[in-house]
Amino acid sequence: MSRRVSLPTADDLFRPTVVPDPVEDAAATATSDVAPEAADAPADADSPAKATGSGRVKHDEKMTVYITSDELLDIEHARLSLRRSHGLGVDRGRLVRAAVAIALADFELNGDESVLVQRLTEQASG
Repeated sequence: MSRRVSLPTADDLFRPTVVPDPVEDAAATATSDVAPEAADAPADADSPAKATGSGRVKHDEKMTVYITSDELLDIEHARLSLRRSHGLGVDRGRLVRAAVAIALADFELNGDESVLVQRLTEQASG
């Protein structure tokens, strides 16, 4: 018999207390996934505005990234805020993949004026 104490996980502590109605949830997701200005635009699979993170799929590639403890806390804070304020239960990997997709789409659309170029230029000169 194991003497280890079994503690609840973060998912157990922060789970929703009300079970959502699947019909209402599907309708809300369908309408919230399309931005109002993008609803009339033709669907273009190559458009950087359509770039999203890969979500919950099996990934074939792995990349190790080292971050500071403050950056990790910021990611965890964002993850918990997404859960608390928006009901989005995402893991850190999914959050980071979505953020990378957004940054790369902005870079492709805006080039030198993108947030990515501005941030990296500031870090290089600072």
